[in-house]
Amino acid sequence: MELRGTQILLESLQREGVDVLFGYPGGAIIDIYDEIPRHPEIRHILVRHEQAAVHAADGYARASGKVGVCLVTSGPGATNTVTGIATAYCDSIPLVVFTGQVPTKLIGNDAFQEVDIVGITRPCTKHNFLVKDVKNLAKVIREAFYLARSGRPGPVLVDLPKDVMLAATEFVWPDDISMRSYNPTYKPNLNQLRRSVDELVKAKNPVILAGGGVIMSNAAQQLTELSREFHIPVAATLMGLGAFPSNGDLWLGMVGMHGTYAANMAINHADLVIAVGARFDDRVTGRISAFASKARIVHIDIDPTSIRKNVEVDVPVVGDCAQALQGILDICRKRNENMDWEEKHSAWIQEIASWKKDKPLCYCKSEAIKPQHVVEVLYKLGKGEAIIATEVGQNQMWAAQFYTFTKPRTLLTSGGLGTMGYGFPAAIGAQMAFPDKLVIDIAGDGSIQMNIQELATAVYNKLPVKIIILNNMHLGMVRQWQELFFNHNYSSTNMEAQPDFVKLAEAYGAEGYRITEADKLEAVLATALASPNTAIVDVHVEREENVYPMVPAGAALDEMLLV
Repeated sequence: MELRGTQILLESLQREGVDVLFGYPGGAIIDIYDEIPRHPEIRHILVRHEQAAVHAADGYARASGKVGVCLVTSGPGATNTVTGIATAYCDSIPLVVFTGQVPTKLIGNDAFQEVDIVGITRPCTKHNFLVKDVKNLAKVIREAFYLARSGRPGPVLVDLPKDVMLAATEFVWPDDISMRSYNPTYKPNLNQLRRSVDELVKAKNPVILAGGGVIMSNAAQQLTELSREFHIPVAATLMGLGAFPSNGDLWLGMVGMHGTYAANMAINHADLVIAVGARFDDRVTGRISAFASKARIVHIDIDPTSIRKNVEVDVPVVGDCAQALQGILDICRKRNENMDWEEKHSAWIQEIASWKKDKPLCYCKSEAIKPQHVVEVLYKLGKGEAIIATEVGQNQMWAAQFYTFTKPRTLLTSGGLGTMGYGFPAAIGAQMAFPDKLVIDIAGDGSIQMNIQELATAVYNKLPVKIIILNNMHLGMVRQWQELFFNHNYSSTNMEAQPDFVKLAEAYGAEGYRITEADKLEAVLATALASPNTAIVDVHVEREENVYPMVPAGAALDEMLLV
């Protein structure tokens, strides 16, 4: 039986298990939208901006572990996705982005709403396709999903010319997919695993550094077993938060520019760093020449190009994080049955405990509402079961520092690109994946305004997303840098000219709350979180509160500015 391209697209999405599609219609894809109502098993969520469609698909993917999918039209619709695609690319999030395109005969003729989106997104996609023949459509879609979810995950773009969508051909779905030029290595080399264990046996002061790859590969269980069984402390990058329970003696905290004192000191005093699924971003390493200068480094990553890209390593292990960690566990268990690992590392754990005690995460309390306290109250009220999305800036760092993440896939944040406006649509995506869970977007008053129009999306779809605005009436992180390094020259960071967020919420049909007094914080937050409706809580916090610790640009991890 022959099917049109539009039918093949929807049938293919159904076979890939897609149940949610985020999108925005337009002329180039109007025929696809004509077909969507005939596939009720796929729920289409109409966003209010194409950037939000990608961020929502991204949030859905991070929270669920599935491939996120979105659909936009050609030209400006396609270019509006670039920020979201780059966000997913930097954080290795599996997405398939479908864009409309003008008919093939008009490509290159400057047709209305034509743009070379394949060329534009080539640097920020794992791969992209321009489908020129309807006969190849099903195979391309199959390959797109395979590429997005396999190896090091990432976004894949599929550009769909209008005439290809209208053409018909026999529908043939490829059950198996193989690409001769793409063969990611899942099984790590056994000799490299043995070398890793050799390093661990010799080490007195080891540290595990958990990155986002631990979460993407579902390796949190293996990492936790390795840490607890062999008494190895764990630090995490921003993207790795949730990979290891953020409590207990073995937890160091987040590492990097705004990492904990204990985590940063441990990295720079360790004699072995086992980095798992981390890419050694500059915000993690500080000054490269001083990073883990006393340590041997084992680096586990499925992407061989990430190894030795930023930091020289002693034992490279290419492979799936879960398989590699399980392999190290198995070798350790066989090889060192009588070793008392707790005793072996006891002096190291005691030193770490002293760092935690002497320099814990803290803040100075006052009559004003402290943003750190807001985050602590959110954790208390949500009992640690919420999915937390963040915007970018001080709000993001306070969430990372003061919320206790005990499970993977409970923090959704733009780490690599640092995209303001990410958190709210990502929270919408997560709420679609988990309708019964509490989903909170911790936001700043600047970043929330970048995609505030998605209130209409959340309200219309009856999504009980909660937006908690840590409102300091500044672009807070930039203001902090201006205070510390630019002699208090607050250039273009004052955000006093802002909307009434309570009235704005009500205008969209959401609930609005405002908190200006510390003694009312917990009660109002409890009311908002318990509501079955979309809600904004505008919390007026200390205006010039800073994020500490802070490693200044160019400094080493142990050269922190403290409160």
